[in-house]
Amino acid sequence: MVKPWYKQFWPWFLIILPSIVVIWTIITVIVFSQNSVSLVTEDYYKKGKGINIDLSKIDAAKSQELSATIASTGQQIVVHFDKGQLTHYPALNVMFAHRTLPDRDFSRMLSADANGNYRLDLDSELQGPWFIEVTPHDQSWLIQGRVQFPSPSPVPLIN
Repeated sequence: MVKPWYKQFWPWFLIILPSIVVIWTIITVIVFSQNSVSLVTEDYYKKGKGINIDLSKIDAAKSQELSATIASTGQQIVVHFDKGQLTHYPALNVMFAHRTLPDRDFSRMLSADANGNYRLDLDSELQGPWFIEVTPHDQSWLIQGRVQFPSPSPVPLIN
């Protein structure tokens, strides 16, 4: 006496394996379509032309002997700026860019105390690697670098 096919083990085993693959493929497509990563910019040509402008701004910072270091203590970030040949401490625009999460990028305009320290108080402590650009309000020069936060000891930015 032979059992019908739907009461046997092997047909169901052979049906379940491809079904699991199909279900996981659908789940993967849904997850990846809702969580896209924007590592490649659409206007890469304009970005490439902008690099040449940034290089001239970096050279301007070098010629004026400007430098900066960044340290963080909890929710406060301190930018120490060496003004080099400048006559005064300018207001600085400090831009923080996360490597992979562009929605977390932010920029702040900071003013100096008498020692050339620029302080920024945040709502929460920064974590992980960040790319930082320091420019004056007229954007005539640029100092930039990568910092791993939290960073209790000062990290020099490259100019």
